[in-house]
Amino acid sequence: MKYRVVVFSLALAAAFSFATQAQAQVRALVTQPINDLDTVELPGNVRPEANANNDRGPVADTLVLEHMQLLLQRPPETEAALESAIERLYDKNSPDFHRWLDSKTLRDEYGPAQSDIDTVTTWLGTHGMIVHGVLTSGMIIDFSGDAAAVRETFHTEIHNLEVQGESRIANMSNPRIPANLAKLVNGVVSLNSFPARHMLTTGKGAGGLGLPGYLLAPGDLWTIYNVNPLLKAGITGKGQTVVLVEDSNLYNTADWTTFRSKLGLSGYTSASFKQTHPISSVANCTSPGVNGDSGEATLDVEWASAAAPNAAIVLASCAQTNVAFGFFLAAENLIDSTSPPAILSMSYGECEAFLGASANGAFNTVFQKGAAVGTSIYVSAGDQLSAGCPGDVSTAVSDGIGVNGMASTPYAVAAGGTDFADAAENHQSEYWRASNSSTYESAIKYPAEIPWNNTCASPAVGVVLELGLVTIPPVPAAYGKDGVCNVLGILGDDYSLDLSFLLSNSGGSGGPSACATGAPSVAGVVGGTCKGHPKPTWQESLFGNPSDGVRDLPDVSLFASSGNVWGHGYVYCYSNPSGGHTCTSKNAPYDWSVAGGTSFVAPILAGVQALINQKKGAKQGNPNPVFYALAKSEYGASGNSACNSSNARPAGTGVKASCIFNDVTGEFGISGTGTELYDLGSTAAPCMATKSSKLYDCYRPSGTYGVLSTSNTSFKPAYPTTAGWDFATGIGSINITNLVNGW
Repeated sequence: MKYRVVVFSLALAAAFSFATQAQAQVRALVTQPINDLDTVELPGNVRPEANANNDRGPVADTLVLEHMQLLLQRPPETEAALESAIERLYDKNSPDFHRWLDSKTLRDEYGPAQSDIDTVTTWLGTHGMIVHGVLTSGMIIDFSGDAAAVRETFHTEIHNLEVQGESRIANMSNPRIPANLAKLVNGVVSLNSFPARHMLTTGKGAGGLGLPGYLLAPGDLWTIYNVNPLLKAGITGKGQTVVLVEDSNLYNTADWTTFRSKLGLSGYTSASFKQTHPISSVANCTSPGVNGDSGEATLDVEWASAAAPNAAIVLASCAQTNVAFGFFLAAENLIDSTSPPAILSMSYGECEAFLGASANGAFNTVFQKGAAVGTSIYVSAGDQLSAGCPGDVSTAVSDGIGVNGMASTPYAVAAGGTDFADAAENHQSEYWRASNSSTYESAIKYPAEIPWNNTCASPAVGVVLELGLVTIPPVPAAYGKDGVCNVLGILGDDYSLDLSFLLSNSGGSGGPSACATGAPSVAGVVGGTCKGHPKPTWQESLFGNPSDGVRDLPDVSLFASSGNVWGHGYVYCYSNPSGGHTCTSKNAPYDWSVAGGTSFVAPILAGVQALINQKKGAKQGNPNPVFYALAKSEYGASGNSACNSSNARPAGTGVKASCIFNDVTGEFGISGTGTELYDLGSTAAPCMATKSSKLYDCYRPSGTYGVLSTSNTSFKPAYPTTAGWDFATGIGSINITNLVNGW
């Protein structure tokens, strides 16, 4: 131990001795010697799986936890000054508008006091930790140490766990720190090995209700969301770079080339692709090689390129350590660099209540710096409807409402998901040609959209079953012992369709931020002292957005379905034979993979941002202030019926050509039912009781399954579509040409 402390002290003298005149003005938060015997708890930092049932005993004392990160916090007045400075960056009437800050300014004027950083790094070293460095913002200290040192420093044991057949490690209690560090230290970002989830849902080429499938190629995206006028005008992403952060490399870099050559992108000759493993002030990133997330990485780079066919595409990946997300290391290193990217996309997530207070804070802090330096950040909202905590999208919900903590920070765009309504309306031929073009697109025009919801709680599924449009008898509402979700087993036994897949939690996510800080009273369930991120000023007063005082998700949405119900999904070229994936030129794209998820939406929107940046000639930073300003102009005080997506239904008048956003309200007519309209819009999911038979956000009047609801005693679905903003699709989907021209 003594040897490590001496080595650290020599490095500290060289690396952390500087102090600027500006820094001298930042108030120090640690003014007394550290007393390790007087400690305070850092609540909200234990995974719900870290319990007696899963416990398999302590790890070896010698097990090294690699690249733990200590998140610091500024004095309150300094934090307020930074937030004010960032608001001025996005105020067109301010002389500071788009005068992006740099790392030195952020460190000198808004970082913690240098004396505080020196104190806490010395404290870590005296406990045997190896300090690898401090990010240039001064807000995160990267360090490693063995389990014995963790126990001594943070007063918590690291144990082996077995969770659903997988081996994990995790801290079994909340970390503790000396009381006089409490104002400076926000928390230890992670002390567990649970991976984040990629927002990818495997799909198929035909709908689960027996309907024909129409899959999306890049040309379909261009037709449906009106990209073609931009491409014809030369707005193609040329000169722009889109960075996708990952924790895996591509299985085969040739897949990107094959995707482009077969699907009509190879004519855009300015495009390029490379893989990198970014490091900045801390050398904590190594190549991850190829792992189970290589499919996620593949679809990200391919569909970002589809949206901006002339842009440079960069896959930035880092290996995941036993306690740190690889994609997070990549993101923080890129944003911490002297040349932060203009556009960054991330397609991973974990709900706030599972992620923990310190990790929620880390994403917020890093993305806050991104907003300050001018980086546009897009994050998948999630694929678990309004219940983002269950790890398995193939099961009913048991943990109540929760949102993706990586997307709930106000400094990133939460990318939501929709589906197309043409199959539910039985009018596919009006929107899709019977044969493909030479580059495999078949879309004719924009089809009306509904929320992406692959479950028995979907109003669209219920209406189709009730009307007998598939060969089963009529059924009532989703909930109740005779409802859709409770009779699926019977229907599957007696009829040709196996509908058991509808007992899932698969669909586009949305909901209020509710556990970004604090701690649940029941592990993994929002409650206790949990609080959400405060509502940002740009989200206030948009028609439809509730006055709930917290950040609400998603922001904007695009098609995200996997094709499992209504037959629409994305194709992508992935040559990894594991799981049956193939990607050949000979049978392209018919033998390629099909999937959906907000994993596609985030990189596509990042590609759209490249079109915006090319048109504007400069990076734009956080897109949300502009998104919401444009939406307020379009929706006004009561909504804009001319921009209602349902106008695109066969009996509709069409969405007005000047609309920037398609307001997804979910009101549609069904062929053969006269003029009656049905509400097909909701992110509700089937739910059931676990955890001692207690219901969380679940209306279940009878039967095994209920429906996700903001009330347990009456049906208040979580959440329906409405005019204007809603939790199902946010502002709505986008007419991309109008968005770029109206930015």
